[in-house]
Amino acid sequence: MAFRIAAKTDDNHKQIVTELRKAGVSVYNTHQLKGFCDICVGYNGMNYLMEIKDPNKPPSARRLTEREEEFHTTWKGQISVVHTTDEALDIINYLPYQQKIKIEKK
Repeated sequence: MAFRIAAKTDDNHKQIVTELRKAGVSVYNTHQLKGFCDICVGYNGMNYLMEIKDPNKPPSARRLTEREEEFHTTWKGQISVVHTTDEALDIINYLPYQQKIKIEKK
C-alpha cells in the first residue's frame, strides 16, 4: 500500500472521528494509506475497519475507488462503509457473539 502525505477526506470525516472519540471509542486515522480504510476503530477489545463516505455527495461520488474495492473484496476480516456517526456506532454495537456494548449516541 502506498502512503500519501496529503490525502483527501470526506467532509464528514472529522465530525465522525470527533463524535466517536467523545463516545469513548479509540480512533486511528488511516486514510493516508491508499486503498486502505479511512479509520481503524477500537472499543472494548474489538477492532473495526471503516471507510467513510459523505452522504451529501451523489451516489457516483460515494463509490469505492478501485483500490478500496480491491481491499474490501480481498480483506478476510470486518470492514464497513459508514456515512454517519450513528452508522459507525451501530456497527460497534452489533456483536452477535457477545453482549451488546452500550454507547450513548450523541
